[in-house]
Amino acid sequence: MGNCASSLIQGIHYYKDKSEKDAIGLMHWDIGGYLPSDIEIVAAYDVDKRKVGKTIDEAIFAKPNCTTVFQKDIPKTNVKVEMGNVLDGVADHMKNFEEDYTFLVADFESVDIVKSLKDSGAEILINYLPVGSEKAARFYAQCALDAGIAFVNCMPVFIVSDDEWEAKFREKGIPIVGDDIKAQIGATVTHRTLANLFKERGVKLDHTYQLNTGGNTDFVNMLSRERLDSKKESKTEAVQAVLAERMDSQDIHIGPSDYVPWQKDNKLCFLRMEGKTFGDVPMNIELRLSVEDSPNSAGCVIDAIRCCKLAIERKISGKLTSISSYTMKHPPKQFTDDEAYVRVNDFIEGKLER
Repeated sequence: MGNCASSLIQGIHYYKDKSEKDAIGLMHWDIGGYLPSDIEIVAAYDVDKRKVGKTIDEAIFAKPNCTTVFQKDIPKTNVKVEMGNVLDGVADHMKNFEEDYTFLVADFESVDIVKSLKDSGAEILINYLPVGSEKAARFYAQCALDAGIAFVNCMPVFIVSDDEWEAKFREKGIPIVGDDIKAQIGATVTHRTLANLFKERGVKLDHTYQLNTGGNTDFVNMLSRERLDSKKESKTEAVQAVLAERMDSQDIHIGPSDYVPWQKDNKLCFLRMEGKTFGDVPMNIELRLSVEDSPNSAGCVIDAIRCCKLAIERKISGKLTSISSYTMKHPPKQFTDDEAYVRVNDFIEGKLER
């Protein structure tokens, strides 16, 4: 129930009173007859005592959440945040960090997640765990399997892109979307777009880096470098996948850089690309991108959820390659963003199975 969940839930209510004409900021208004406001939150889990036990309309504005509040009016609900399973979901340094960002682990016993999911009537489980929560991510993926519900994996632990995990969901008749959410217009999709431009215009890319700073709990969590292996792999592979030829590891650096407290949920990306054009003449691009991180993520998740619902109705199981490639950094199959856009529209219209 962190910043990303806050933005998603705010968005569900923000678009309730909108029409397609004035629904700014959506990639798709209608997906198979489902509008953003058709999504209902029926269960929620966290491990911070500032959120556990609160109703979701209260929890999404509790510290350490710091994202932009663009929808203050969230209807009161009876759905309370239940105690999740901690496992490796909280980095050690976050248990004794500066006041607002210290994780205050609740002194409650974890609920039976599978029973809770079944009792709630949930159809889809969204994984918004922190980067590096390898054990916890697999635990919740297994909970989705045991509860018989779909799974949208928004963080960089490879579930959907792992053949063994994918087979488990396929065999149980459950659709899955993942892994590692892309933003609508964020560092990864911008980097991919420019890399693809280099390829299509015949420019050889020699060196590139992407450095990101932010001030939310995601960046605090990533100060623990040992939690970053899968994140760096996911972000790097997203760019490598659209290059004319793969770059040597010493020539490409993509990954989080540092935590800057006053940035809050604003993320800054510093991107540089060096290449050679006609006549082997050098050129370079430098770009600075500033975005509010969590709404940027929610703009993709709100499509992933609705496409997952279509798959449930159509009795499609296993990986959904179209919406995964469109909204995720490390999907089971990489396509260019233009191709992914076409494929996801074909899926929505029923022209493509997955």
